[in-house]
Amino acid sequence: MYARWNGHRLVRAILLVILLLLPNSSIAQPIPKSVNIGSNPAGSLFYALASGLAKVVSESAPFQAQVQPYSGTSTFLPLIDSGELDLGTVNAVDMGLAFQGPNRLKIGGRNPYPHVPNARLIMRGSPLRSSLIVKKDSPIKTIQAVKGQRVTGEYPAQLAVWYNVFGALSNGGLTWKDVKVVPVPAVNEGVDALTQGRADVTTHAIGSAKVKEADAAVGIRYISLDCSPQGEARIKKAVPGYYLSMMKAGSSTGIVEDTCTYTYDIYLVGHKALPDGVVQAALKAIWDNVAKLPPVHPGFREWTRERAVDPEVTIPYHPAAVQFYKEHKSWSAKMDETQRKLMALNP
Repeated sequence: MYARWNGHRLVRAILLVILLLLPNSSIAQPIPKSVNIGSNPAGSLFYALASGLAKVVSESAPFQAQVQPYSGTSTFLPLIDSGELDLGTVNAVDMGLAFQGPNRLKIGGRNPYPHVPNARLIMRGSPLRSSLIVKKDSPIKTIQAVKGQRVTGEYPAQLAVWYNVFGALSNGGLTWKDVKVVPVPAVNEGVDALTQGRADVTTHAIGSAKVKEADAAVGIRYISLDCSPQGEARIKKAVPGYYLSMMKAGSSTGIVEDTCTYTYDIYLVGHKALPDGVVQAALKAIWDNVAKLPPVHPGFREWTRERAVDPEVTIPYHPAAVQFYKEHKSWSAKMDETQRKLMALNP
């Protein structure tokens, strides 16, 4: 009996050693000293949010988090897919297009995003609200009045903004053919084109540093979109993942009246092979310190625990995130169904 008991102990010890030596075992994955969070350029809302998340994670997790800015989402998504970049702040529409790839999903007849089947959702964050921007003294007051105007477009370095403007135009029953396109590489350059007088209309996230800079320079104003049921139906059909919401006059720079805005969700994403320990530690740091985020930037006001999990997400969650949310009673049977459907797109 004693020999048999020792034999069982020996077998268990051997199995444990094997598990520890397996390269794909989460037990064997070391926790790095630092992780990088990819974002859009300095001055953008996504950079501000990535900076706030990096601050909270660095203060509480057993590693440091550093922001790595890029010209746009499309430039750093391939790095997340390959695992060269650990995390990134992105939007739900971009991620749906990139995760499914051009063979499965197109919006506006196109999907120029690199296919990133290895991306996984860590946390669903704040909604991003925006609209089209004009100079404060511009005669353009409505989305319909944008017809025939010089509008920034193309956005090769920041593909998401093409969809932003496409969706806003669609809300007013317009297309790119109804405006004069002013080519710009990315969103900040679009605002520069407006302030320099090369464009009549552009776009940028509400509350961003670039918008405040433009307002100080020339004075800017957001145009209210069409928040009627017909207007909402048009934008939802044009860009799946978009919805409309109102912002009160004076609530942010350039919101000079109650303004109907296009809205979509912001994600914190990572690679599917990101070590479980990194995902769990980062999530715990954010979860436990979520109240510290809004003072860092107004864009965190709606970055809440309640919004972290949602059945309408466009990419599957990282397995360690699923485990975390189940442990915190935030994961439902409906979420299991959502996860299964999304994982089936890229097994």
